[in-house]
Amino acid sequence: MTTFSDPPKASFRPSMLLSDTRYRSITFQVIALALLVTAIWYLGSNLAANLRAAGLNISFQFLGNPAGYDINQTLIPYTSQSSNLQAAWVGIINTLLVSFLACVTATIFGVIAGVLRLSNNWLIRKLMAGYVEIFRNIPVLIWILIIYTIMTAAMPAPSAFRGDDPASTMMLGSFAFTNRGVYIPGPVWGPGSMIVVATFVASIIGVFAYRRYATKLLYDTGRLLPMLWPSVAILFVPAIVVFFIMGMPIGLDFPALAGFNFRGGIQIGAPLIALWFALSIYTGAFIAENVRAGIQAVSRGQSEAAAALGLRPGRVMNLVVLPQALRVIIPPLISNYLNITKNSSLAILVGYADITATLGGITLNQTGRAIECVVLLMLFYLVISLGISMVMNVYNNATKLKER
Repeated sequence: MTTFSDPPKASFRPSMLLSDTRYRSITFQVIALALLVTAIWYLGSNLAANLRAAGLNISFQFLGNPAGYDINQTLIPYTSQSSNLQAAWVGIINTLLVSFLACVTATIFGVIAGVLRLSNNWLIRKLMAGYVEIFRNIPVLIWILIIYTIMTAAMPAPSAFRGDDPASTMMLGSFAFTNRGVYIPGPVWGPGSMIVVATFVASIIGVFAYRRYATKLLYDTGRLLPMLWPSVAILFVPAIVVFFIMGMPIGLDFPALAGFNFRGGIQIGAPLIALWFALSIYTGAFIAENVRAGIQAVSRGQSEAAAALGLRPGRVMNLVVLPQALRVIIPPLISNYLNITKNSSLAILVGYADITATLGGITLNQTGRAIECVVLLMLFYLVISLGISMVMNVYNNATKLKER
């Protein structure tokens, strides 16, 4: 009887690091990593030596010193006596606020314009093409200045709302559009209001759960459930019921003219509006092209097959075209969201206090800590960009084609 067995493995020898293909790539990677670490260490030590020679030392103690300057729009408590760290937090929150608003609005603009670019109506199709070509070919900086100029030059001053026969009046008695910004009613939170808010958040989760269930039921059994009115009912009815059960704990604070300006409500400053809409319409033009490309990437035969089954055009778009188009739309959409976040650093042009204006502008000039401020700015934008990429990549993996 003949017995076959594997040949004995050769023992490891140092020369195999270069001669054996199993170890050669690992050897080169280790050498490259060592060279990279050495280069970084050399540059870092050289920078530290030069800073010591110039009498400079890296220190972040200035973050605890009083900032000494005012910020016109803050979402957290802040005064001129607050620390530079608190001013940086105000800038971070303002950056996140305008980035979030611009991402949501740009997505809405882009999806609508991208779908309408494929409309059979010649006028609508050409209008959307004009929107895309005009807004994406003019720098966003110019759009920021244009919208800010319109806000400050064309809108009336608060004094125009004063007197028995005012030149301007509030819209619906609640909204005031002035050259200092837009004033809207603000919420007043009473005891028990958080229960209403928690109910509303749970309702939002319930809407997503219902739509997910309806979609799964459609794919599994072909049974079509209504989407619109159940979603609206789940979203509002529980919160309204809890609102009245708790004794209407949430009220509204309406803005009113007092002295030289409006008091009460919420003020959305002109710099925020200019930056928000400029980023939205500019980036929305790019997203529109991504949406159009994604829809056109789906075979026309699938739309025709869905129509032949009796699905209405809206259902064809929602159930057949868009789920497949998202696989093409999402990767460039991530880049557009990152561009919005980074382009928000142009806020300093119109006096909006984002992180670049606070930490990288006033704080840097007052303290002279250029290296520390720039390093912190780089870390902030790096963390935010990586965070956006991670979230969108998770969504992209959830919507990509699942291979069997």
